[in-house]
Amino acid sequence: MCFVAASLVALAALLSLPALAARAIDFRFIDTAGKSLRLSDFHGKWVLVNFWTPGCSPCQDEVPVLNTLNRRDDVVVIGVGLDYGPDDSIVHETAGKFNFNVTAIVAGGSRRNQNSACRQVGPVTFYPTSYLYDPDGEIVMFIPGRVKEDRLLKFMGHWTQERTKDLR
Repeated sequence: MCFVAASLVALAALLSLPALAARAIDFRFIDTAGKSLRLSDFHGKWVLVNFWTPGCSPCQDEVPVLNTLNRRDDVVVIGVGLDYGPDDSIVHETAGKFNFNVTAIVAGGSRRNQNSACRQVGPVTFYPTSYLYDPDGEIVMFIPGRVKEDRLLKFMGHWTQERTKDLR
């Protein structure tokens, strides 16, 4: 447990330093409709990758916030269902049941599987967990727990202002 806590602190510190932020892996997911998507498909937009599991009530509670964020012109939300068992159709069914209306819903398998979608993004030790990519494709925020719309939008505004200053 100490290792997990130390890893999260280290990751949070790394992601909060713009000078150390690095170009993320150009993830490749297949959504539940069979459509292929990559991080590079969304260049110029903020991309929020949200990891959840069908039985997670905090995950279900944040769906309205994720739907609201996804309706913005500058944000793309990708919901990745993990740890659902042998039948991946439960991911699509659960998303429908809770009106999870985001850009894509992905059945990501088990987070412990070497081929899991989370292996392309970052560690997922509990649910929900999200990662925010800036419009240039860098991971700039790790969000353990529920996404808070006001905090996320404030961060995005601040990040944009700092980047604008850096470009001058």
